[in-house]
Amino acid sequence: MMSINFVQAVLVVFLLFALSRVVLRFKERQIKIGEFLFWSLSFAGAVVVVVLPGETTKLAQLLGVGRGVDLIVYASIVTLFYICFRTYIQLENMRHEITELVRKLALEKKSK
Repeated sequence: MMSINFVQAVLVVFLLFALSRVVLRFKERQIKIGEFLFWSLSFAGAVVVVVLPGETTKLAQLLGVGRGVDLIVYASIVTLFYICFRTYIQLENMRHEITELVRKLALEKKSK
């Protein structure tokens, strides 16, 4: 039988709370299905990793990485870079949209 220590229990509670927030945002239509799936799978996967840490070592060795924690760190860094990139693109798009709106408002105000 598997035993869960205090740190694992706290992490699982936090991850389940985070997953509940994702579900709530999806029900309120604040996030799209793709975002819902990404975050749900991320948090559910994190629960599995916390509860079964030995499995990450097996997967890491299968992929040619020494330890499970190394695999998790590598995957986390790549994911964070991707999220930063997506955020940067969204901010740039917003900046362009705001610039266009300000131009249109200025032209409308000037023509009155």
